[in-house]
Amino acid sequence: MAIDECKDIENGLENLEQPFLENAKILDSDDEELISKENGSIGMVLLSTCVAVCGSFEFGSCVGYSAPTQSEIRNDLNLTLAQYSIFGSIITIGAMIGAITSGRIADFIGRKGAMRMSAIFCITGWLAVYFSMGTLTLDVGRFLTGFGIGIFSYVVPVFIAEIAPKDLRGGLTTINQLMIVCGASVAYLLGTVISWRNLALTGILPCTFLLAGLFFIPESPRWLAKVGLEKEFEVALRKLRGKDADISLEAAEIQAYVDTLQTLPKARIFDLFGSKYIRSVIIGIGLMVFQQFIGINGIGFYASQTFESAGLKNSNIGTIAYAIVQVPITVVGAFLMDRSGRRPLLMVSATGTFIGCFMTGASFYLKGNGILLEWVPILAVSGVLVYISAFSIGMGAVPWVIMSEIFPIHVKSAAGSLVVLVNWLGAWAVSFTFSFLMAWSATGTFMLYAGFCVLTIQFVAKVVPETKGKTLEEIQAIINS
Repeated sequence: MAIDECKDIENGLENLEQPFLENAKILDSDDEELISKENGSIGMVLLSTCVAVCGSFEFGSCVGYSAPTQSEIRNDLNLTLAQYSIFGSIITIGAMIGAITSGRIADFIGRKGAMRMSAIFCITGWLAVYFSMGTLTLDVGRFLTGFGIGIFSYVVPVFIAEIAPKDLRGGLTTINQLMIVCGASVAYLLGTVISWRNLALTGILPCTFLLAGLFFIPESPRWLAKVGLEKEFEVALRKLRGKDADISLEAAEIQAYVDTLQTLPKARIFDLFGSKYIRSVIIGIGLMVFQQFIGINGIGFYASQTFESAGLKNSNIGTIAYAIVQVPITVVGAFLMDRSGRRPLLMVSATGTFIGCFMTGASFYLKGNGILLEWVPILAVSGVLVYISAFSIGMGAVPWVIMSEIFPIHVKSAAGSLVVLVNWLGAWAVSFTFSFLMAWSATGTFMLYAGFCVLTIQFVAKVVPETKGKTLEEIQAIINS
């Protein structure tokens, strides 16, 4: 999964089974504003968010691990290109399984229980990587960390969405995305100065902080209400809103939503392919396919290899630049999300990734033909930086936002599972084939991704509706018209 795509989940999957969706509003905006003012204490909300986003940081650390460590791991363990490709991509298989099962796990043992379980899987995986002397334990460790972050990718944004007051929800989910990017960037930076084994140990730290922090924060009140623990539900809500806050209106709203949710029919994945939902499915799956097949996981996972192949004497320079540029661009993307609209942001982003791929592919063409060799590394690094900047501003996050908006409430869970499955399958396919494609033709690889960027622009222009500023009912009317 791409680093930035995961805003995805925070904007998309948070709504899969999230009690308190827009469809279920009971209070008008004035009442909600009143509640927000009465709930003066947000300290526990902020603390709970800080603890939860340790999982987001861990997510970024895991997906960023393979980029700066490729040469060192291959040399130390004598791995072939195929063996390292399996190591680099197997995390997506684990994450796919984790993400698909995450909804049931989080519903069965709670949001905190799911985060605790994820942390244990990640710690076990990192220890396996650290002590590995061959491909088996290396791959098993990578798979386990993948399973852990697959659960994190669902449960962290859902937990934040369920504990946050409505007026803070958008800002707090942005913290989730920023921590994913920060985790990846820190992994890129640390990987240039410490060994791959020590870098694996640093991946344990976010999980340690999370496990310790979970003892001091409440469970999601909405999950407690959903499973019928009414006393615990009220205690948790009061901890989050402050001891002097009037929680009666919010508690009644949550309980009413839970009751409404139980009356809605549960959809299966096969139901999504009926005429009623097929256009939403095409939009959701199409965006996820293009998000992956423009090459983000290949370029992100193997950035160091790309810079080395382009002739950059010190590939760490490119890797550090790659790490630094992601964070501010992600902030800009979050700022523009509700200002520029979804479609323009997607099309600008896809155009930028095309330019980045074309520049990088051109650099390898020049190298292969012995033309302007002194400019090849500069052009390659510039192309990759243009690519990741463009991806971070739109294609990483917007597909998940749109996914959360185009499906009716009672099919969000099934639709989310299907979309996550497609997304992780695409992530695996791209990350596994990248090294082989580069061995075939570096120029051809980036031109192939550039071709998918062009197809993305056409798909968005012809199929994807603008959802900015529209209610869910209005979006459904547009899709079904």
